[in-house]
Amino acid sequence: MKALDYLLGPRPQMTLVVEESRVVEIWVDGRAPLIALQDYDWGETDSDAMRDAEGFPFTPINWKGPAWTLGLSLYPPEQEDNPMAQPALKTIPIEQLHISKLNMRHGRKAPDVSDILPSIREKGIRQTLLVRPEGDGYGVVAGRRRFHALQVIAAETCKPVLVPCTIMEADDDAAAVEASLIENVARLPATEMEQYNAFGKLAHAGRTVDEIAGHFGVTDLKVRRILALANLSSPIRSLYAKDEIDAETIRALTLATKAQQADWLALFRSETERAPMGRACKAWITGGSTITTDKALFDLATYDGRITTDLFGETGVFADADTFWKAQSAALAARIETYTDAGWREVQVLERGKYFASWDHVKRSRSRGGSVIVEVRHDGTVTFHEGYITQAEARKRDQRSRPGDTREAVDVKPEVSGPLAQYIGLHRHGAARATLLGHPGIALRLMVAHAIVGSALWTVRRHECRAGKDDIKASVTGSRASAEMTAAGDHVRSLFEAHGVSTLRANGDAYHLCQVFAALLGMDDTETMAVLSFVMADTLEACGPAVEAVAVATDTDMAAYWKPEPLFLDLVRDKRAINAIVAGIASPATAKAALTETGKAQKDLIWNRITGEGCEANPDWRPGWMQVPPSRLVTDAGSPPADAWARIASLFTSDATERSSEDVPVSGQDAA
Repeated sequence: MKALDYLLGPRPQMTLVVEESRVVEIWVDGRAPLIALQDYDWGETDSDAMRDAEGFPFTPINWKGPAWTLGLSLYPPEQEDNPMAQPALKTIPIEQLHISKLNMRHGRKAPDVSDILPSIREKGIRQTLLVRPEGDGYGVVAGRRRFHALQVIAAETCKPVLVPCTIMEADDDAAAVEASLIENVARLPATEMEQYNAFGKLAHAGRTVDEIAGHFGVTDLKVRRILALANLSSPIRSLYAKDEIDAETIRALTLATKAQQADWLALFRSETERAPMGRACKAWITGGSTITTDKALFDLATYDGRITTDLFGETGVFADADTFWKAQSAALAARIETYTDAGWREVQVLERGKYFASWDHVKRSRSRGGSVIVEVRHDGTVTFHEGYITQAEARKRDQRSRPGDTREAVDVKPEVSGPLAQYIGLHRHGAARATLLGHPGIALRLMVAHAIVGSALWTVRRHECRAGKDDIKASVTGSRASAEMTAAGDHVRSLFEAHGVSTLRANGDAYHLCQVFAALLGMDDTETMAVLSFVMADTLEACGPAVEAVAVATDTDMAAYWKPEPLFLDLVRDKRAINAIVAGIASPATAKAALTETGKAQKDLIWNRITGEGCEANPDWRPGWMQVPPSRLVTDAGSPPADAWARIASLFTSDATERSSEDVPVSGQDAA
């Protein structure tokens, strides 16, 4: 071996990452390798097979899928629970095949197969169809396009066509859905509703969120968001599938109760009223301070607060929200005590406004360790979800109950009850935040950590450069300001990496929040302020009063970050504004002389003045739109930056009036 090492170099170090008895990752010398497979089918299905050094035929395959799909397992084939570990191969007449209902593109019109027809006519199919017994024939789970191509060939030749197929077990719906999704997602991304239908079938078949995410190479959060569509009523899901509701609205509606969904749907279908959409929809669902009497857990006859009613007196409204919540909390505590006395293992009360993630839990009876999870909405609604346990805890209990497992299946009861845990948690919370009042430096670092990561009470989003035209986006992303933001972001990431935080994620995870907070505590004030400045700049909303306020407060040198470019002039359409620019860069007399010229001719004049074509160059010229503070070029005309500044000018200057029309180089009222 030493001689071989001398000739060939040191042997590579391969690492197999094993999770739950399956190889999920492969590493060679610390890197994920390019996997090349040699499929030795002895030339039976590949007439153009390559040959190895000993002359045996094989088909080369460059593997691009996850490691687990290679079939690597720590179990021998006879112990594999995967129904495809030892698939049955069979040649089936095409008349006995049909598209399975579990194929995610079942029901769609026949696909265009013109690209694969010539190859299949000449050589046949090189990959078997994946089918399962259904009725009197077989349903095609994966290979829909190949199936339709073979149908075309059968119609052309009027001859029987025998199709090589791999046969799955008939009773494993989950594996069939997985196979269809794996094939189709790799070629064409499915819609969210298609993914919901497929993921939902897998969830009902017993697959966990982690398993679904691992199989299809998506994040747990992606799967949870898709499964959250289960909270929607069928009519709303149908509207979303038809693209009549946007994604932001549908996210908000997943938070709504069934009654709220019905109310929203009535507004959507109304001819006289308008249903809230997007952010307004979320505010409509979670915001309202109006709490109606039907939400009360207590007897209204014992309520000391004031209740108001509408003209019809059908539903009362609590006039004071604080008084209501005191009575509601007392009634909730009594209900919790009733559950505890009845023998429930745990009663967990979610924070007000936090929603019960039903897709992350499984039903378990009280005798099998099920808990009661209490969901409290901002509108006063309290929902008791009886008999639930998290999927992770369910897996642990199931493992302990398997035959041959020597671990004792003991249900460890927590040392504190739900109410006691709430009592302790709230008192600790009160003490911590009261102490925080005297530590502004720590509070600042904690605030920055919240702005970076988020939490149940913090939702902060980064600014994303979105523009209707690609050339606008290219201009902005290629600017000096964008380059400085990128450099600042790299510096901030290096600061956190120096403190052991390799990635920053705005996922609201409590552990990651504390991880970022701990890193900030290790930074000095200069470093912390650098992080703070970047985070604030990175989350500053575009195109509004806040931008103008920052520009004035920081005395931003707009000329240092922007200079006139052809794209800018190309985007200017209003001839009044064009003429006003001519007056600003040349003279009012020139503007009046050019008043009857075309917009293009005036733009050429402006560009010549900037570049010095036939005159002295004026590269430092900036229009009123790009000055600090901004000003409009045409009197009383709409101008977003000038309008935004006019709204807040009195907060930052002693003279808050806008420039008068006399200050505008050319008013443009007479411009064509």
